Amino acid sequence: MTRTVHDAIVIGSGPAGYTAAIYLGRAGYAPLVIAGALTPGGQLMNTTEVENYPGFPKGIMGPDLMDQMRDQAEHFGAQIEYDDVTSVDFSGDIKRITTDGGEEYFARAVVVTTGSQYRKLEVPGEREFSGRGVSYCATCDGFFFKDKPIVVIGGGDSAMGDADFLTRFGSSVQLIHRRQGFRASKIMVDRAQANKKIDFVLDSVVTKVNGDESGVTSVDIRDTTTGRTTTVPANGVFVAIGFVPQTGFLKGQVDLDEDGYILVEGASTRTSTPGIFAAGDATDKVYRQAVSAAGMGCRAALDAQEYLNTLEG
Repeated sequence: MTRTVHDAIVIGSGPAGYTAAIYLGRAGYAPLVIAGALTPGGQLMNTTEVENYPGFPKGIMGPDLMDQMRDQAEHFGAQIEYDDVTSVDFSGDIKRITTDGGEEYFARAVVVTTGSQYRKLEVPGEREFSGRGVSYCATCDGFFFKDKPIVVIGGGDSAMGDADFLTRFGSSVQLIHRRQGFRASKIMVDRAQANKKIDFVLDSVVTKVNGDESGVTSVDIRDTTTGRTTTVPANGVFVAIGFVPQTGFLKGQVDLDEDGYILVEGASTRTSTPGIFAAGDATDKVYRQAVSAAGMGCRAALDAQEYLNTLEG
């Protein structure tokens, strides 16, 4: 049977993946985008209003922005498949990609934009009560905790935004952070601190999630300065402590750093394997913004085009 070999395949979606697809489509390469089965569109699909993406002075909802990017990619000839990649073979000139649905796809160039997933607390009770009080998505699950006590764990922009958003629902919202300072941007910290419905519990870490057959009932908190442990009532526990890159499927096919992020060559998007390029949160652990991911997706597409041109030449 004759196999179809695509010029370019984009693994992943989000701002990086869809932007790469737009550029590759406009260049005439008709890319295939394997966007993911459960979370096509990436982290912005779980975001409410995006206020800092250029071109939207009044902001835009995260899912709406991703829908528009996907539509634009399709307009320029991209084909979207909603499946998850489980393994790859990048050893030859023709790259092979296998999905969870059992399909195999082949391409001359591949752009990896698989992003990252929520980092877990790794404390007793977290896994047991995941989906029964423990959540990693405030916009998805906040409504279920109307008039109930809520805790948010973290100190970055996501934690600040989640805490602010969850005051619409919870009877109380406590933000728990392991130290005094925050990683979050000043505007997000100022907004959270101005919200009188948010109580800050600093120099503290959650050591256990408690609950019963109905779900989460409380969390145990240890003060990092005194060592004292207290129990705080909570029915909703929202974890916002960072992300882990979704690169496990690569399994030695490209070089990764010690945290699993894809390594690229200098300011380019070229990986250690010829014909493989990477963009977005799967390789960027510093900026982690939609606009920087989109810019990197553009660069990855241009790098892939240059590579394809050398094959054609």
